[in-house]
Amino acid sequence: MPRRSTTEEQMMTTTESPRTDGALAGLGRLCFRRRRLVLLTWVIGVIVVAFAGFGYGAAPDNDFSGGDSQSARAQKLMEEHFPEEQGDRLTLAIKADKGIDDPAARQKIEKTIAELADSSVTGPVISPYQDRDLVTEDRRIARTAIPLSDKEVEKSEVKPLVDLVKDASGDGVTLALGGYMAEKAETPPQGPAESVGILAAAVILFIAFGSLVAMGLPIVTALLAIVGGLALVKLVGHLLPSPDFTQVFAAMIGLGVGIDYALFIVTRYKDSLRDGDDPESATVKAITTAGRAVLFAGTTVVIALMGLLVMGQRLMTGVAVATSITVLITMVAAVTLLPAFLGFIGYRINSLRLPRRTSRRDREAAVPPQERRTLAERWAGVVQRRPLTAALLAGASLLVMAVPMLSMRLSQPDASVQPRDRSSYISYEILSEGFGPGYGAPLVFATGIDSRDTDLRPVVEAVGEAEGIAYTTPPRVSEDGQAATFVAFPTTGYQDEATADLVHELRDDVLPRVPGGEQVLIGGPNASTIDAADESSSRLPLMIVVVIAMSMVLLIALVRSVTIAVQAAVMNLLSIGAAYGVVVAVVQWGWFGPALGFPTTMPVTTWVPMMMFPVLFGLSMDYQVFLISRIREEYERTGDTRASVARGLARTAKVITAAAAIMIAVFTTSLLGPDLAVKQGGLGMAVAVLIDATIVRMIFVPAVMELCGKANWWMPGRRAPKTVSAPPAEIKGEVRV
Repeated sequence: MPRRSTTEEQMMTTTESPRTDGALAGLGRLCFRRRRLVLLTWVIGVIVVAFAGFGYGAAPDNDFSGGDSQSARAQKLMEEHFPEEQGDRLTLAIKADKGIDDPAARQKIEKTIAELADSSVTGPVISPYQDRDLVTEDRRIARTAIPLSDKEVEKSEVKPLVDLVKDASGDGVTLALGGYMAEKAETPPQGPAESVGILAAAVILFIAFGSLVAMGLPIVTALLAIVGGLALVKLVGHLLPSPDFTQVFAAMIGLGVGIDYALFIVTRYKDSLRDGDDPESATVKAITTAGRAVLFAGTTVVIALMGLLVMGQRLMTGVAVATSITVLITMVAAVTLLPAFLGFIGYRINSLRLPRRTSRRDREAAVPPQERRTLAERWAGVVQRRPLTAALLAGASLLVMAVPMLSMRLSQPDASVQPRDRSSYISYEILSEGFGPGYGAPLVFATGIDSRDTDLRPVVEAVGEAEGIAYTTPPRVSEDGQAATFVAFPTTGYQDEATADLVHELRDDVLPRVPGGEQVLIGGPNASTIDAADESSSRLPLMIVVVIAMSMVLLIALVRSVTIAVQAAVMNLLSIGAAYGVVVAVVQWGWFGPALGFPTTMPVTTWVPMMMFPVLFGLSMDYQVFLISRIREEYERTGDTRASVARGLARTAKVITAAAAIMIAVFTTSLLGPDLAVKQGGLGMAVAVLIDATIVRMIFVPAVMELCGKANWWMPGRRAPKTVSAPPAEIKGEVRV
């Protein structure tokens, strides 16, 4: 083994060695020595769980309704008294250049309708030739509803219907199938996004380690953990249902943190080997240092995700638990499976390297000890010379990036924001042209009544006369005579802010002024989306407070400093706010939107901000933990904050940069997928990690810690740490630029 330099020996003599008798040390040693048993247990366990989970796991649940919102109560009333109208339905949109009565057009349209009606998954279909209300006055555009015969119909059964309608278009007749199930049926699978993320991570790891063996360990460890975690999530879905984006999101986060956690441990292992330890000692040392930080970091992510529980939304609780399970499995794999792999690899961790003309150690040996400063140390010195200026510039840049967040609107993607070649978008375009943009955003009014003679005409007239309403349908009474309903179509579309304003105005001003109007509920998909957005906006501050409080308690326990915890919370809030701002600028304002895969401007998806915050806060705490842990080690050794920050930054800059690059690569690959909401989340998280690894870690942290000085380590009731010393001049010489 290469001999350490004199400076390194001096530094090592003043640093406390990691404990070799604690629980983590014992776990690392056990997994190293019993590596065959550990590996076999993991492989068999993952196979069994994968077989059960992917074979018998719960189907996703995309029903975000529920709770006590007005739209939820309206939906419950409709299900009780109008059961025949429940269930998914498709809408066939028809546009004929020569009119639907042209013989050739009529033949094509009637043939298509007959084929749709003959499907085993559809109910009876009313032809637009039988109902004039289904046709525009110029008879160029028509529509008809196609009920699905089973509420549990699969999207794979709907896809042939979408293709049938697409194939029937032509010769001056455009046919398109719309509706929720049609939209889901033609949305392609996530595709190669995860594979691209893994490939990008492999390239980054190879650049960081320079060895194929060292590169492969974090990836194999993370993949095994993710397969087991996702399968377990499917099984847990029987108890806590979650929407279909959960698997993609959990895989994306699990892949990122799984590779990062293994990366930190492998890096520490390599450092210990280079310092002269044998493989077993190096493994134990890596688990007791980096492994401890991994457990704290992963626990922080899980605690942050659990903050979603305060949102009080059934499906988001399922998302929180499912994602937490994936993170937990990656944590366990990092401190059990990875030590077993290290036992098999031993000294061959650097095998299969690309040849290099001059090794890093050879280059260092040629430089005098006082001049052996990394780029990160030099950069820290630059920031520490002008800490106030650096902190103000960093803070101002984050605040500027966060400005668009002030105009954030929340909604759910609908047909109007889908890619232009999708049948659902073409259907939306045809129906908007013929029946107005509000046709796709109907408001369903429902109320309980005492008898069939209850007169709802004053309510219908008041709604119809309200500004922003295009037209209303006549009221209908349920078969049991206990409820009545009617539908109003706004003049604006599903995603328009004016539509949300209209719903609030109808509820707050129009209906209360009409006799009996106070008992009328406004529901339907559009109102449900508006209610979900309002509920999320009102509960988001509470979730933020809970996540910050729990994460700060954990960080204080790790670094034993209140000041550091407060700094981390403020910096993380600023970086996440900046990420929110970028998402709004791209998605809602349209800046570079088409280039990033967003067909048009749209509101931010309702669940994205509340999912982004706990994930990003947890991940930001990860980097804080790894950086501050090293700074803390240096401070306890030297008592010099400036030197500790510079040395800590120098020792972690490379690994944090690699970890952040992996996260950014994994999150960015979501832009290759078809799901617009997942794209928004991936974009926001990639931007947040980029900001965190650059502006926050490289500028904000060293600047603020320099300004705080010894106050960084303030903890009520604790004495100042004892310092032992390497020669002061030597320490100062290492950090001067």
